[in-house]
Amino acid sequence: MRFKQDFFEQLTGFYSQVYPQPISNPHWLGWSDDAAALIGLSKPNDELLMQLSANHAADGASYYAQVYSGHQFGGYTPRLGDGRSIILGEAIGPHYAWDVALKGGGPTPYSRMGDGRAVMRSAVREFLISEALAALHVPTSRALAVIGSDLPVWREGQETAAITVRLAKSHIRFGHFEYFSYTEKGNNAKLKQLADFTISQHFPHLSTDKAGYIQWFNEVVAATAKMIAHWQSIGFAHGVMNTDNMSILGDSFDFGPFAFLDTFKEDFICNHSDHEGRYAFGQQPGVGFWNLQRLAQALTPLIASDDLVQALNQYQRYLVDHYLLLMEQKLGLAEVKFAQEPSLTDEAIAEQQKQDLQLVGEFTTLLETNQLDYTNSLRRFGELDVSSQKSSLRDDMVDVAKFDHWFARYQQRVGKVDDVANWQRDRNAVNPKYILRNYLAQEAIIAIEEQGDNSKLVQLHQLLRHPFNQHPTMEDFAKRPPEWGQGLIMSCSS
Repeated sequence: MRFKQDFFEQLTGFYSQVYPQPISNPHWLGWSDDAAALIGLSKPNDELLMQLSANHAADGASYYAQVYSGHQFGGYTPRLGDGRSIILGEAIGPHYAWDVALKGGGPTPYSRMGDGRAVMRSAVREFLISEALAALHVPTSRALAVIGSDLPVWREGQETAAITVRLAKSHIRFGHFEYFSYTEKGNNAKLKQLADFTISQHFPHLSTDKAGYIQWFNEVVAATAKMIAHWQSIGFAHGVMNTDNMSILGDSFDFGPFAFLDTFKEDFICNHSDHEGRYAFGQQPGVGFWNLQRLAQALTPLIASDDLVQALNQYQRYLVDHYLLLMEQKLGLAEVKFAQEPSLTDEAIAEQQKQDLQLVGEFTTLLETNQLDYTNSLRRFGELDVSSQKSSLRDDMVDVAKFDHWFARYQQRVGKVDDVANWQRDRNAVNPKYILRNYLAQEAIIAIEEQGDNSKLVQLHQLLRHPFNQHPTMEDFAKRPPEWGQGLIMSCSS
């Protein structure tokens, strides 16, 4: 790896230098060729294993933990920081420089009496979800590898430590700006320094003046809305949308008790600590807006309130427009709007969008009331002949009459399809057959815990690299979960 150290060199006082502690008997559990290519690496080797397990120093690495704060479940925590993640620097790749962080690298000044370790189960889950979301074309941080060990750690009981090697275009979070606006109250010089660095590094087309700040916040609002639109379209629940887990770039970030929907439920909660359902699946769009409001408050020393409000007022439009675009593609509606009716006025387009949103909403309601699997139901559109009344979608329904009423309106909206096979291929290109169901991840984790066998992890990772393909020998991975695996709720412990 070739590093540059822009954050470390330009933002003294925004981190603490701290060296990771090695894990014993390190071994590769998972490796991502796709993530490796982002920073110019090829295959794993023994020396890289020793570097990424903190047993050897990596040439050019600085090793530091960032300081930030955040709103956690709605309450402000003045000082958080990287409690178990240590950043090596920015690895220079063919197209971008990616932060490399050892998540689970040992204690830092921000560990709050913790051991700074990650347990194997959480490290495996973060590795899998980072790469799975990337393959689904969702903005996300990445995972280069997960490294196991025989180092004991204690949570509910004794477990073993592991390290996820995370790649991120930036580790700057909403909570960074909150820290220098609230916790270090009145330190506007550092707040401005952080904003200027963020813009110059990640928004280089913008200026670091009043106009640039306004446009920057607008772009953060848009990127956040689009990320959440992606989550809602694929049925992904993040589980812990605290402001310290919100990337300033609008990338999915800091995974804990996440889950994909099995049976569609708007109020699905995947985090057993979320007793009130603050971060339930259907609450994510509203939480995204709430988090942006907290960021806006932190930026008031740099951006006028009126300008912040004007940007925030665009969030709903960004969210709905992008969600609708994704869902129109999934249901086969997108081609109709402009291609066949290029003379539509803005008012007519807005009305069409409203009707499409209603059509999508009624479809997800059908899934919920009939207790159907979200991913598998969308995949059914790849089998659909729109001109026919017969479909596997209809066969899945209990309330057939309501489905027939919806389907008649859907057929009218789609119109005539001349090339059914091509239309079906287009649906399969955007509706995945395979997702990271929690029970599949759990089976891979159990195999490692009980037999020391990572073959299920490797197999699952390879499958999720190509989630839209058929994979005839892997059909079981697309089935609804067994009873024990339905709607698993996960722990925050790591």
